[in-house]
Amino acid sequence: MNGRSPRLALLGESQVDEAALAILVESVLGRPFQHVQPGLRARGWPSVIQILPAIARHLHFNTDADALVILVDADDTEPHGAHHEAPGYFHPRCRLCQLRAVFRRATRHLPAVNGRARLLRAIGLAVPAAEAWYLCGRDETVSEATWGEGRTNGRPPYTRRELKARVYGTDRPNLSQALAGATAAAQRHARDPRRLEHDFPGFAILAADLRGWGLNLEEADSGQTAH
Repeated sequence: MNGRSPRLALLGESQVDEAALAILVESVLGRPFQHVQPGLRARGWPSVIQILPAIARHLHFNTDADALVILVDADDTEPHGAHHEAPGYFHPRCRLCQLRAVFRRATRHLPAVNGRARLLRAIGLAVPAAEAWYLCGRDETVSEATWGEGRTNGRPPYTRRELKARVYGTDRPNLSQALAGATAAAQRHARDPRRLEHDFPGFAILAADLRGWGLNLEEADSGQTAH
């Protein structure tokens, strides 16, 4: 990246999740980034996947963004397993698989603009919700594996409402409470994200996407310089 800060747009299910995501992204990248407005805001999972194609096109043609970073909750859908990473594999109930497919369709035929060949992306899947990430390292009963085992046995170890209550002190936090709880947890993980990566593969995939950008961003810079 030739020493510059990457230019990133964030897309989450809420303002709260995007605030926490910004902290986690900077931690993984090891540097601050420049925020680029995505053009549209999402509220919940259906909104994210519906507006993703429009956001991808807007960022590609109308901004100098290097990449789009997305975070969604799994809720009660399929967690993204290691076998989902096999070439050509697609699980119709995995939201991460769905988002990858939608992004790929929206961007694969876009022409190069301003020396940038393509918009990069990174996607994280919080299982079952972002509040589980926020509790990681504080509550030993909360992990992606624990949630998966509970789903398989038909006895989920906790509900999403219970996760909210553990993070925010109430299962119906106001915006200030939610922002304070989420960003405090993200700042704790930012000091050392290894536990979060270990306990939550949906975060490890996001981190791998982010770390895999280095060469691509350097190439993008070189292309812009040549133009």
